[in-house]
Amino acid sequence: MKIKLPIIGLILVSILICAQDKNPTNTKNTHEVIVEGLSIPWGFTFLPDGTMLITEKSGQLIHFKDGKKTEISGLPEIYLRGQGGLMDITLHPNYKENGWIYFSYASPEGEDEGGNTAVGRAKLNGNSLVDFEVLYKVNPNSRKGQHFGSRLAFDNDGYLYFSIGERGDRDVNPQDITRDCGKIYRIKDDGTIPTDNPFYDVENAKKAIYSYGHRNPQGMILHPKFGEIWTHEHGPKGGDEINIIKKGKNYGWPVISYGVNYSGTKFTDLTEKEGMEQPLHFWDPSIAPSGMAFINSDKYGDWNGNLLVGSLKFQYLDMCTLKDGKVIKEERLLDGIGRVRSIEQGPDGYIYVGVENLGIVKLIKK
Repeated sequence: MKIKLPIIGLILVSILICAQDKNPTNTKNTHEVIVEGLSIPWGFTFLPDGTMLITEKSGQLIHFKDGKKTEISGLPEIYLRGQGGLMDITLHPNYKENGWIYFSYASPEGEDEGGNTAVGRAKLNGNSLVDFEVLYKVNPNSRKGQHFGSRLAFDNDGYLYFSIGERGDRDVNPQDITRDCGKIYRIKDDGTIPTDNPFYDVENAKKAIYSYGHRNPQGMILHPKFGEIWTHEHGPKGGDEINIIKKGKNYGWPVISYGVNYSGTKFTDLTEKEGMEQPLHFWDPSIAPSGMAFINSDKYGDWNGNLLVGSLKFQYLDMCTLKDGKVIKEERLLDGIGRVRSIEQGPDGYIYVGVENLGIVKLIKK
């Protein structure tokens, strides 16, 4: 037994190393720290003057300008629990004309104890938010700490999409369109619901739902060329996914999955089923994806058109090369930099990356 235990230990270490090193490291990149001293920069966006608005999960909205961070007041009450807090942020496509800023956050609003994800909008006046409005509040509240979502993206028609995780109620929420959670939603910029949403006329359905059967989507981006909404979501142990969101479609969670329970036991034997969408790509082992952006500029040469996904678990930026609708290659950028939480392409064409306990860095190709 004294001999076998070290051997077993070596085997386990080897398995973990192989899992972690599945994607090759691309060393032809480096970074420059642009914003220092952030804890969990859940989301950020660029204002027209090139300055940044940054959300800290702990409930602070920060304006970064001329090398200085200023906290913005006027946020609604934020429910801080587990994965919930102040989350994503984006600007209205016509921000220069209307000044609307959109953000998602965990909210305690409602009759039940706990909280759930909400989407709101406001305008920036000096160092304060004004004209705040709640556009959508997910119900019911829950005291569970997991799977709040939530990312935001506008499409080319001006509709706002947002993702809400299933809040840990795996067998209740994602497959039931009469319940919130485990869904991608689509609303108009003022919070009203489009009458051509797929379940608008279905009795008792949540009319804002656009797709369902999701676990915990923490990446969402508009494809710069094709205008599609792309998402990624956390699987359990294995089975993180990239999906292209289509109207009214069922993405399968938890009926189909390429993952297993964290204990290693199965919760389903199915990886596909009629009427349920297959992912464009899945990860096994899970990388714990967060943040998502396409490279859509001439700053990175032949990387243009590639998809970037942050890895919380393995602490790198995953660059996915796409061909004919498939991921044909993955490479680690910024390997070991820290838990990558958020990614945006700036107005200057460079990619900026929010890294936990570091800040926001600019990706530089050597």
